[in-house]
Amino acid sequence: MNWSEQRDYYCERTDLSYWSEPMNAVSNGAFLVAAAWMWRRCSGVVWARVLCAILFVIGIGLFLFHTHATRWAELADVVPIATFILVYLFLVNSDVVGMRWWWAVLATLGFAPYAYVMVPILDSIPFIRISDFYWAVPILLLFYAALLRRRFSATARGLAIGALILCVSITIRSLDQGLCANWPIGTHFIWHILNATMFGWMIEVYRRHVST
Repeated sequence: MNWSEQRDYYCERTDLSYWSEPMNAVSNGAFLVAAAWMWRRCSGVVWARVLCAILFVIGIGLFLFHTHATRWAELADVVPIATFILVYLFLVNSDVVGMRWWWAVLATLGFAPYAYVMVPILDSIPFIRISDFYWAVPILLLFYAALLRRRFSATARGLAIGALILCVSITIRSLDQGLCANWPIGTHFIWHILNATMFGWMIEVYRRHVST
């Protein structure tokens, strides 16, 4: 595999130069702002601060991808996001649902077969298929919200709000290529801003739960 091979996925990119996606690149600062803001709020909550650190790395990785636009930079984009999802899922299983750590690990590893089953189903739905993998995440959040609604109503509501923000964000991401002719800048930068908001909110939901 050629790790230096460049990629062109988004409406804003018109060539393979470094600053061909200025809005997509600069908008990743929202992740850094969200990470710094939540870091201050999460004093004394170790795992919440771990999530903040991962969120900061997400911002860096996304910036690298939307400037270099290479395979290695794409990996710098994907891996931190996947790490955040898995760490957050583990924390929900252990600290919210109340599983013992080994059950929490097993339940977290279950995300892989869950996604393996869900993605082909989502891929069969028009428009949804554009961001098929991403839709699996709010569906899972809504499942946990339903599971926890009687025991921890505030936390369940927080998870549902996060899922709703993510649904709006994914919809906007999916509109990017279809709007190129009329909106050359694209919509991907809005996806970044909404996702930064959503990630920060999800950290806040966890912080509130373990702090009460």
